[in-house]
Amino acid sequence: MRSPLLTPRWLGIHLAALIVLVVCVAGTGWQVVRSFEPDRETITNPVEDLADARPVEADFEPGEYMHPDQIANSAVQAGGHYDGDDQLLVPRIEDGVEGYDVVLPLVTDSGAVITVNRGWTEDPDDVPAPPGGRVSVTGWLLPAQTAEDGIRPMEMPEGQVERIAPAVLLQEWEHDDMYEGYIVLPEQDPANDGLAPVPPPEPPTGVTVNWRSLSYSIQWGMFGVSAVVFWIILMRRELEEVRNREEARTHDGERASGDGDGGDQPVVGAGS
Repeated sequence: MRSPLLTPRWLGIHLAALIVLVVCVAGTGWQVVRSFEPDRETITNPVEDLADARPVEADFEPGEYMHPDQIANSAVQAGGHYDGDDQLLVPRIEDGVEGYDVVLPLVTDSGAVITVNRGWTEDPDDVPAPPGGRVSVTGWLLPAQTAEDGIRPMEMPEGQVERIAPAVLLQEWEHDDMYEGYIVLPEQDPANDGLAPVPPPEPPTGVTVNWRSLSYSIQWGMFGVSAVVFWIILMRRELEEVRNREEARTHDGERASGDGDGGDQPVVGAGS
């Protein structure tokens, strides 16, 4: 006898249950992986050796979107001259002390502009002038800062901007052909004289737990377990109903057989 769980109806139920189970397993695995990944704003690329620096124009174009995973901490080289008249301050807290990153445009030999972060200072009135003439800059390329980075006051004083990003800097500078990222300089660069160098961020070494993603993975797992339990309950119920029907048919058949046997027995009359 063919199993009642192999009927077309039940084959459809099995397929649906397997699809739900696969989706739940995939969702659980995906969220578990995300639970132990650094935040999307965290730079995870290792800091490249400056000896391996490549010309910035070799890999990027002005105005081109620079994905953080592609450019962060990469060593680059650019030649040109600083536009000292467009130097700006970007408020940033360093080790609990309020200060400023000093940024200015480097007009490259091709005419395009890339932002350079000269360094950090606590005193905005004591910022040395940048080197004049043609310079050759070697440093680390970083992605534009997002609105969540640094200090974000409602209004910025003259000569200050809230963050290092083309969307902000283009409002202050008369340069249209601009690279999206910006360069931080090593300590030995002449533009760093009198300023505290801003080292490129080192990738995180500890385990970072994203508790929201971890809670999502638990929910996916619970959905999967619930689907399996419900599937098993349906199958057990179906088998029990089939068994009850068979027992009822057997009982009815035995009773009918018993009634037929009783009708064949001779009836002994009272006068015999």
